[in-house]
Parts: sequence; C-alpha cells; structure tokens
Amino acid sequence: MKKAILVFILMLTSNSFAQLNSASIKLGYFNPTATDGGFIIGYEGGKIIDERLLFGWSIDWFHSNYVDKKLVSEFNQVYPISIGQVNELRAKTNLHEFPILLNFRGEFPVAPLTRFYATGGVGIEFLLINYRSFQNPENDEFKAAFDFSWRIGAGVLYRIGSRSEIFGQIDYHSSEPSWEYEVNDGGIGKRIFERSFDMSGIMARVGLRFFY
Repeated sequence: MKKAILVFILMLTSNSFAQLNSASIKLGYFNPTATDGGFIIGYEGGKIIDERLLFGWSIDWFHSNYVDKKLVSEFNQVYPISIGQVNELRAKTNLHEFPILLNFRGEFPVAPLTRFYATGGVGIEFLLINYRSFQNPENDEFKAAFDFSWRIGAGVLYRIGSRSEIFGQIDYHSSEPSWEYEVNDGGIGKRIFERSFDMSGIMARVGLRFFY
C-alpha cells in the first residue's frame, strides 16, 4: 500500500514538472490616470521554476480615444483667443499603450484546486499616439513615447483540468511616458508644451492559463 502511494505521488510530481511552460490570455478593465478607463487585453508566457514559482514575460494592449483636458487647460491659458472648441479639437488624442514586462509569480495553496498568488513585473512601456496638429487641428500627427514601467498584483486561480486553470487578478500599473510638444502660432511664436501621459492605475482582469 505504501509503495502504491509513493508511486502515485511520484507520478503526480513527474506530471507537474513535465509541464514546464505556460501561456495565459487576460481580458479586463484598465483605468489609467491620463485617460478614461477601458478594455485591456494581454498575453503572458511563463516558465515554471518549481511548484510555487513562475518566471515569464507579458505584453498588453490598451487603446483610448479622448480629449487631453490637461493640454486644453494649458492652451486656454496661453491662447485665450482660441478658448473653446478649437483648443479641445487640438487636444484630441488617440493612443495605443503596449507595456512589455518581465514577471515573477509566487503561488500559495488555499484549497486542493485553489491557489492565491502574488505577482510583480518590470519593463518598458510604448505609447503610440495620434494627436492633432496645432496649426491645422483637422490633421493628425504621430508620435511614439517610452518609459520605464512596473506592476504589482494579486489574484486567485482555480484548476479546471490537468493542463488548464482560470484566474482573476487585480494589478496596480505604473508608468508615465512624456515628450515635448512644440507649437508655432505665428503670433506669440514658438512655445514648447510637455505632453505627459500618466498611465498609472488599477487594472482588473480574468483569464485562462494552460500548460504545455
């Protein structure tokens, strides 16, 4: 009997460590400071170090089309003759955010099929931005911005099969890409505005992870 139990445990252990890689799809809601909140989708690849620790990388995509109220306020102070719809049109912004992070995750069993986990990551963030020309607000211009990024979070996962599990996760994400915005109105002359995008905020997501 003891020998049979030992063989069973060895089989479970062997099966667990044979699954050395994982892949996750995450869907949820992100609410950064700079923009309105919205849908975020992400992918995470992982390498299982042992039964409680996983190392991996992730990439997410978040999109927002909004009016930059901070920039409107700065335009209204410097160019009061244009207060109103013109400055709001100049501040229309369409951005795509792509954080790329290296992650660690530690897992802690709370029930036979349920585990709590804590996670953290560091990396770089890319912002691809379409904004309006100051002189011709009907025209779009393009800019890319970059910044260091970090994230911490926690979640709960539930094993649904030998190679799959579902999870729910809440993260705090921090990043603030910026760049200088130069305008020339022909009157006051050239003036430089700093465009800062505070992409720090809370994200809540659910996902599916499978092992291979």
